[in-house]
Amino acid sequence: MTPQPRPPKPSAKTATAHQPPQQAPGLQHPTLPLWQLLQATASVVQSVRGGRSLTPAIEAVAGPIRPAVQSLSFLVMRQWGRAIALRERLASKAPPPAADALLCTALALAWQGEDAPYPVHTLVNQAVEAARQQRTTQAQSGFINACLRRFMRERGALVLATDTDPQALWNHPRWWVERLQLEYPAHWQALLKMAQQPAPMSLRIDPRHHSVSEYQSRLQALGLPSKAVGASGLQLAKAVPVHQLPGFFEGHVSVQDAAAQVAAPLLLQGRQADKPWRILDACAAPGGKTGHLLVCYPQARVLALDVDATRCQRIGQNLQRLGVHAEVRAADAAQPATWWDGEAFDAILLDAPCTASGIVRRHPDVRWLRRPGDSAQLARTQAQLLQTLWPLLKPGGRLLYCTCSVFRSEGDETVQAFLQHNTNAQLLPSPGHLIPGQAPTGLPVVDNALGEHDGFYYALLEKDRT
Repeated sequence: MTPQPRPPKPSAKTATAHQPPQQAPGLQHPTLPLWQLLQATASVVQSVRGGRSLTPAIEAVAGPIRPAVQSLSFLVMRQWGRAIALRERLASKAPPPAADALLCTALALAWQGEDAPYPVHTLVNQAVEAARQQRTTQAQSGFINACLRRFMRERGALVLATDTDPQALWNHPRWWVERLQLEYPAHWQALLKMAQQPAPMSLRIDPRHHSVSEYQSRLQALGLPSKAVGASGLQLAKAVPVHQLPGFFEGHVSVQDAAAQVAAPLLLQGRQADKPWRILDACAAPGGKTGHLLVCYPQARVLALDVDATRCQRIGQNLQRLGVHAEVRAADAAQPATWWDGEAFDAILLDAPCTASGIVRRHPDVRWLRRPGDSAQLARTQAQLLQTLWPLLKPGGRLLYCTCSVFRSEGDETVQAFLQHNTNAQLLPSPGHLIPGQAPTGLPVVDNALGEHDGFYYALLEKDRT
């Protein structure tokens, strides 16, 4: 492949955000100086370092600059381990949080040299300008300037020195790396490399409006190539805003990862789809799987729960777009006495709270927000939910347990412990852990591969009829 020409090298005073390489259009902003984008990005990063999720931190950014800040923030989160290691080499003590966030943001974006989103000297100059222009970092602007100038002089040696740090090398916390090494001795490196890649955009086609091939043709006519994945999915060659998807607002298509599309058809696989099944979708927000359930089982009576009332509104909005109906209720699935009417369910979908370790490509902040003990604590919550909801299932009914985690304690280990204590439960053929980059098995559809997919776990349990 012929190398792309480098963009022109603007001065520190005139550099604007319309000058990154062509492969990163989301970083562009037509008029705003780069230093202002770096300020906004560092503010988002500081929020994440304070324990706030990346999504709401980005949503708080002013609308016109949000896409550029989101792109930069994702890049920074994917390189945060390296940035911290470099800052530790450059400074014996971390500066105050705002200055530290700005310094590490610049290091995260600049450390790869020729592969950086902007020329390194431009990033350095603009980061220093960002420090000077902001009250919370003005006092540290000289310190930031000294650190970044030294970084420019010694970049090769500093990067080489930090290669010995697993957190810097893999851009994941050390405990996360060690856990994957233990649980996936043959695949841990592939998992960590995959986590650094942006996730593909996958669509679920509503068969009430189009076949997969028909919708694929519509996309192709608009210059949007795609490939079929799973039973009713398409994976775009390049992500686009949803308003560019034909019929999106009319419910003809939904954005849903290929692994998540497994849930609804698997739940009642082999059973009559048009019966009036009574289905519980516990922990249902934002409603993607709820909508898919109602498409797969059009006569079903679905109760969708979520503990967060605001997230319940998202469920309602998604169902309205699809033109389907479910009873949506803000309630804690672990407290049936507050919401259950006593009528048992034919099927239960339990998409349990988890570490989200399988979706770090889409949420690169997750790895830095989680702590070593979180998985064990969440596994206890998952076990409690399984044990609490199982009695609500009819004899012969099915419960599909799933998490978007690759950690064994939130998948196989939880289910095996449940089976040992519930002799009236049988584990039906199930995919188990779906690992990004590996061809999955045990799927409800065997003729269409999932393509690139998130990390998931599925276990389909059936209650004895007697």
